[in-house]
Amino acid sequence: MINKKQEERLDYLLEEFKKDSIWYKDLETSDDYQEKRRALRSLMNIRMPGSMDPKILAVQDDFLREEAVEKGIVALEEIPTAARQFGSRRPFADKISVWQGDITRLQVGAIVNAANSQMLGCFHPCHGCIDNAIHSVAGIELREECSQYMDRRRAQYGKDYEEPTGQAVLTAGYNLPAEHVIHTVGPIVYGKLTEDLKGDLRNCYKNILKCCVEHGIRSVAFCCISTGEFHFPNDEAARIAVEEVRKFLEKHEENFDRILFNVFKDVDRALYRELV
Repeated sequence: MINKKQEERLDYLLEEFKKDSIWYKDLETSDDYQEKRRALRSLMNIRMPGSMDPKILAVQDDFLREEAVEKGIVALEEIPTAARQFGSRRPFADKISVWQGDITRLQVGAIVNAANSQMLGCFHPCHGCIDNAIHSVAGIELREECSQYMDRRRAQYGKDYEEPTGQAVLTAGYNLPAEHVIHTVGPIVYGKLTEDLKGDLRNCYKNILKCCVEHGIRSVAFCCISTGEFHFPNDEAARIAVEEVRKFLEKHEENFDRILFNVFKDVDRALYRELV
Protein backbone atom coordinates (compact mmCIF):
# COMPACT_ATOMS: atom_id res chain seq x y z
CA MET A 1 0.00 0.00 0.00
CA ILE A 2 1.36 3.41 -0.99
CA ASN A 3 2.10 5.83 1.82
CA LYS A 4 0.03 8.95 1.06
CA LYS A 5 2.58 11.30 2.61
CA GLN A 6 5.34 9.69 0.58
CA GLU A 7 3.33 10.08 -2.61
CA GLU A 8 2.86 13.78 -1.87
CA ARG A 9 6.59 14.15 -1.28
CA LEU A 10 7.37 12.27 -4.49
CA ASP A 11 5.07 14.47 -6.57
CA TYR A 12 6.58 17.62 -5.06
CA LEU A 13 10.16 16.45 -5.60
CA LEU A 14 9.48 15.31 -9.14
CA GLU A 15 8.18 18.75 -10.06
CA GLU A 16 11.04 20.57 -8.34
CA PHE A 17 13.73 18.39 -9.90
CA LYS A 18 12.12 18.89 -13.31
CA LYS A 19 12.27 22.66 -12.81
CA ASP A 20 15.91 22.30 -11.78
CA SER A 21 16.76 20.38 -14.97
CA ILE A 22 17.90 22.04 -18.18
CA TRP A 23 16.67 19.30 -20.49
CA TYR A 24 13.76 17.65 -18.70
CA LYS A 25 11.54 20.50 -17.51
CA ASP A 26 8.66 19.08 -19.59
CA LEU A 27 9.18 15.44 -18.66
CA GLU A 28 5.86 13.61 -18.55
CA THR A 29 5.04 10.56 -16.43
CA SER A 30 1.92 8.55 -15.75
CA ASP A 31 0.26 8.42 -12.34
CA ASP A 32 1.99 5.13 -11.61
CA TYR A 33 4.00 5.52 -8.39
CA GLN A 34 6.94 3.35 -9.52
CA GLU A 35 7.23 5.18 -12.84
CA LYS A 36 7.33 8.51 -11.01
CA ARG A 37 9.88 7.12 -8.57
CA ARG A 38 12.14 5.97 -11.42
CA ALA A 39 11.81 9.39 -13.03
CA LEU A 40 12.88 11.11 -9.82
CA ARG A 41 15.86 8.81 -9.37
CA SER A 42 16.86 9.46 -12.99
CA LEU A 43 16.70 13.22 -12.48
CA MET A 44 18.81 12.87 -9.33
CA ASN A 45 21.31 10.66 -11.15
CA ILE A 46 21.88 13.06 -14.04
CA ARG A 47 21.96 16.23 -11.95
CA MET A 48 25.33 17.96 -11.88
CA PRO A 49 26.72 19.09 -8.52
CA GLY A 50 25.36 22.36 -7.25
CA SER A 51 23.27 23.92 -4.53
CA MET A 52 19.53 23.45 -4.20
CA ASP A 53 16.86 25.21 -2.16
CA PRO A 54 17.10 23.95 1.44
CA LYS A 55 13.32 23.47 1.51
CA ILE A 56 13.54 21.01 -1.39
CA LEU A 57 16.47 19.23 0.22
CA ALA A 58 14.51 18.87 3.46
CA VAL A 59 11.65 17.17 1.61
CA GLN A 60 14.13 14.96 -0.27
CA ASP A 61 15.72 13.96 3.04
CA ASP A 62 12.35 13.12 4.63
CA PHE A 63 11.38 11.12 1.56
CA LEU A 64 14.60 9.12 1.37
CA ARG A 65 14.72 8.42 5.11
CA GLU A 66 11.15 7.17 5.14
CA GLU A 67 11.95 5.02 2.11
CA ALA A 68 14.90 3.54 3.98
CA VAL A 69 12.63 2.60 6.87
CA GLU A 70 10.08 1.05 4.49
CA LYS A 71 12.82 -0.91 2.73
CA GLY A 72 14.10 -2.20 6.06
CA ILE A 73 17.15 -0.97 7.95
CA VAL A 74 19.49 -3.76 9.00
CA ALA A 75 21.30 -3.14 12.29
CA LEU A 76 24.66 -4.65 13.09
CA GLU A 77 23.20 -6.75 15.92
CA GLU A 78 20.98 -8.54 13.41
CA ILE A 79 23.94 -9.84 11.41
CA PRO A 80 25.69 -12.94 12.77
CA THR A 81 29.45 -13.26 12.82
CA ALA A 82 31.19 -15.92 10.74
CA ALA A 83 31.77 -17.84 13.96
CA ARG A 84 28.06 -17.95 14.73
CA GLN A 85 26.67 -18.20 11.19
CA PHE A 86 29.10 -20.71 9.70
CA GLY A 87 30.74 -22.17 12.79
CA SER A 88 34.06 -20.76 11.58
CA ARG A 89 37.12 -21.17 13.76
CA ARG A 90 39.40 -19.14 11.51
CA PRO A 91 41.15 -16.03 12.84
CA PHE A 92 38.83 -13.16 13.78
CA ALA A 93 35.68 -15.13 12.93
CA ASP A 94 33.99 -13.29 15.80
CA LYS A 95 34.76 -9.92 14.14
CA ILE A 96 33.91 -10.78 10.53
CA SER A 97 30.53 -11.27 8.84
CA VAL A 98 29.29 -12.11 5.36
CA TRP A 99 25.98 -10.45 4.54
CA GLN A 100 24.09 -10.82 1.26
CA GLY A 101 21.80 -8.01 0.25
CA ASP A 102 21.47 -4.29 -0.47
CA ILE A 103 24.39 -2.44 1.12
CA THR A 104 22.31 0.74 1.39
CA ARG A 105 20.18 -0.92 4.10
CA LEU A 106 23.07 -1.40 6.52
CA GLN A 107 23.18 0.67 9.71
CA VAL A 108 26.93 0.61 10.28
CA GLY A 109 29.74 3.09 10.79
CA ALA A 110 30.59 3.16 7.09
CA ILE A 111 29.77 1.42 3.85
CA VAL A 112 32.29 1.23 1.02
CA ASN A 113 31.50 2.66 -2.39
CA ALA A 114 33.28 1.43 -5.51
CA ALA A 115 33.77 4.83 -7.11
CA ASN A 116 35.26 5.93 -10.41
CA SER A 117 38.19 8.31 -10.77
CA GLN A 118 35.88 11.31 -11.27
CA MET A 119 34.44 10.67 -7.79
CA LEU A 120 31.01 12.15 -8.55
CA GLY A 121 28.90 9.02 -8.65
CA CYS A 122 27.18 7.39 -11.61
CA PHE A 123 25.34 9.69 -14.02
CA HIS A 124 23.53 6.90 -15.92
CA PRO A 125 19.84 7.00 -14.95
CA CYS A 126 18.89 4.10 -12.66
CA HIS A 127 22.06 2.19 -13.48
CA GLY A 128 22.58 -1.02 -11.53
CA CYS A 129 26.05 -0.24 -10.18
CA ILE A 130 26.73 0.23 -6.47
CA ASP A 131 27.92 3.80 -7.07
CA ASN A 132 24.51 4.71 -8.46
CA ALA A 133 22.64 2.88 -5.69
CA ILE A 134 24.56 4.59 -2.89
CA HIS A 135 24.23 8.08 -4.34
CA SER A 136 20.53 7.53 -5.06
CA VAL A 137 19.76 6.56 -1.46
CA ALA A 138 22.09 9.13 0.12
CA GLY A 139 20.61 12.03 -1.86
CA ILE A 140 22.14 14.77 -3.95
CA GLU A 141 24.13 16.16 -1.01
CA LEU A 142 26.58 13.28 -1.42
CA ARG A 143 27.51 14.30 -4.96
CA GLU A 144 27.95 17.87 -3.79
CA GLU A 145 30.37 16.83 -1.02
CA CYS A 146 32.31 14.67 -3.49
CA SER A 147 32.46 17.60 -5.92
CA GLN A 148 33.82 19.91 -3.23
CA TYR A 149 36.48 17.32 -2.42
CA MET A 150 37.48 17.13 -6.08
CA ASP A 151 37.57 20.93 -6.34
CA ARG A 152 40.05 21.02 -3.46
CA ARG A 153 42.19 18.31 -5.07
CA ARG A 154 42.18 20.07 -8.45
CA ALA A 155 43.19 23.32 -6.77
CA GLN A 156 46.12 21.44 -5.24
CA TYR A 157 47.15 19.15 -8.11
CA GLY A 158 45.79 20.76 -11.28
CA LYS A 159 42.58 20.85 -13.28
CA ASP A 160 43.07 17.36 -14.77
CA TYR A 161 43.23 15.65 -11.37
CA GLU A 162 41.54 12.26 -11.10
CA GLU A 163 41.32 10.24 -7.90
CA PRO A 164 44.07 7.59 -7.88
CA THR A 165 43.40 3.89 -7.53
CA GLY A 166 43.59 2.42 -4.05
CA GLN A 167 42.87 5.49 -1.91
CA ALA A 168 40.05 6.03 0.61
CA VAL A 169 37.87 9.15 0.70
CA LEU A 170 35.50 9.66 3.63
CA THR A 171 32.17 11.48 3.30
CA ALA A 172 28.98 11.71 5.33
CA GLY A 173 26.25 9.13 4.71
CA TYR A 174 23.43 11.70 4.53
CA ASN A 175 20.16 9.75 4.15
CA LEU A 176 21.75 6.32 4.27
CA PRO A 177 21.40 4.32 7.49
CA ALA A 178 25.22 4.21 7.53
CA GLU A 179 26.94 7.18 9.18
CA HIS A 180 29.63 7.47 6.51
CA VAL A 181 30.58 6.38 3.01
CA ILE A 182 34.18 5.52 2.20
CA HIS A 183 34.82 5.86 -1.53
CA THR A 184 37.61 3.96 -3.24
CA VAL A 185 38.66 3.64 -6.87
CA GLY A 186 39.45 0.01 -7.52
CA PRO A 187 41.74 -1.34 -10.25
CA ILE A 188 40.25 -2.12 -13.66
CA VAL A 189 41.37 -5.37 -15.28
CA TYR A 190 41.51 -4.94 -19.06
CA GLY A 191 43.35 -8.15 -19.86
CA LYS A 192 45.65 -10.29 -17.76
CA LEU A 193 45.49 -9.99 -13.97
CA THR A 194 48.90 -8.66 -12.89
CA GLU A 195 50.67 -8.36 -9.55
CA ASP A 196 50.37 -4.58 -9.81
CA LEU A 197 46.59 -4.85 -10.09
CA LYS A 198 46.51 -7.18 -7.09
CA GLY A 199 48.60 -4.66 -5.19
CA ASP A 200 46.19 -1.89 -6.12
CA LEU A 201 43.27 -3.88 -4.74
CA ARG A 202 45.18 -4.63 -1.55
CA ASN A 203 45.75 -0.90 -1.14
CA CYS A 204 42.00 -0.27 -1.36
CA TYR A 205 41.40 -2.50 1.65
CA LYS A 206 44.42 -1.25 3.60
CA ASN A 207 43.55 2.41 3.14
CA ILE A 208 39.86 1.96 3.93
CA LEU A 209 40.73 0.20 7.17
CA LYS A 210 43.27 2.90 8.04
CA CYS A 211 40.59 5.51 7.34
CA CYS A 212 38.26 3.74 9.77
CA VAL A 213 40.86 3.74 12.54
CA GLU A 214 41.78 7.38 11.95
CA HIS A 215 38.13 8.47 12.24
CA GLY A 216 36.98 6.12 14.97
CA ILE A 217 34.70 4.10 12.68
CA ARG A 218 34.18 0.77 14.43
CA SER A 219 32.10 -1.07 11.83
CA VAL A 220 32.52 -1.10 8.06
CA ALA A 221 30.80 -2.96 5.23
CA PHE A 222 32.93 -3.70 2.18
CA CYS A 223 31.39 -4.20 -1.22
CA CYS A 224 33.12 -6.56 -3.68
CA ILE A 225 35.55 -3.91 -4.91
CA SER A 226 36.55 -4.09 -8.60
CA THR A 227 34.52 -7.17 -9.46
CA GLY A 228 31.68 -6.89 -11.96
CA GLU A 229 32.24 -4.08 -14.44
CA PHE A 230 35.89 -3.63 -13.37
CA HIS A 231 36.52 -7.31 -14.29
CA PHE A 232 38.66 -8.32 -11.31
CA PRO A 233 38.18 -12.10 -10.89
CA ASN A 234 35.75 -12.73 -8.05
CA ASP A 235 37.73 -15.51 -6.41
CA GLU A 236 41.02 -13.60 -6.34
CA ALA A 237 39.26 -10.41 -5.17
CA ALA A 238 37.64 -12.27 -2.27
CA ARG A 239 40.93 -13.88 -1.26
CA ILE A 240 42.71 -10.51 -1.23
CA ALA A 241 39.89 -8.90 0.75
CA VAL A 242 39.91 -11.51 3.50
CA GLU A 243 43.71 -11.62 3.67
CA GLU A 244 44.03 -7.87 4.05
CA VAL A 245 41.29 -7.64 6.67
CA ARG A 246 42.85 -10.41 8.77
CA LYS A 247 46.31 -8.87 8.42
CA PHE A 248 44.98 -5.50 9.57
CA LEU A 249 43.06 -6.96 12.49
CA GLU A 250 46.25 -8.56 13.80
CA LYS A 251 47.34 -5.07 14.86
CA HIS A 252 44.02 -3.25 15.17
CA GLU A 253 41.47 -5.76 16.45
CA GLU A 254 40.51 -3.49 19.35
CA ASN A 255 39.53 -0.72 16.91
CA PHE A 256 36.69 -2.70 15.32
CA ASP A 257 33.40 -4.13 16.48
CA ARG A 258 32.70 -5.73 13.10
CA ILE A 259 33.91 -5.91 9.52
CA LEU A 260 31.34 -7.05 6.98
CA PHE A 261 31.79 -8.43 3.51
CA ASN A 262 28.65 -7.37 1.70
CA VAL A 263 27.84 -9.54 -1.30
CA PHE A 264 25.05 -9.36 -3.83
CA LYS A 265 25.63 -12.46 -5.97
CA ASP A 266 25.39 -16.06 -4.80
CA VAL A 267 28.83 -16.80 -6.25
CA ASP A 268 30.43 -14.18 -4.01
CA ARG A 269 28.58 -15.40 -0.94
CA ALA A 270 29.90 -18.91 -1.57
CA LEU A 271 33.46 -17.61 -2.03
CA TYR A 272 33.48 -15.57 1.16
CA ARG A 273 31.84 -18.34 3.16
CA GLU A 274 34.74 -20.64 2.26
CA LEU A 275 37.31 -17.99 3.22
CA VAL A 276 36.02 -16.57 6.50
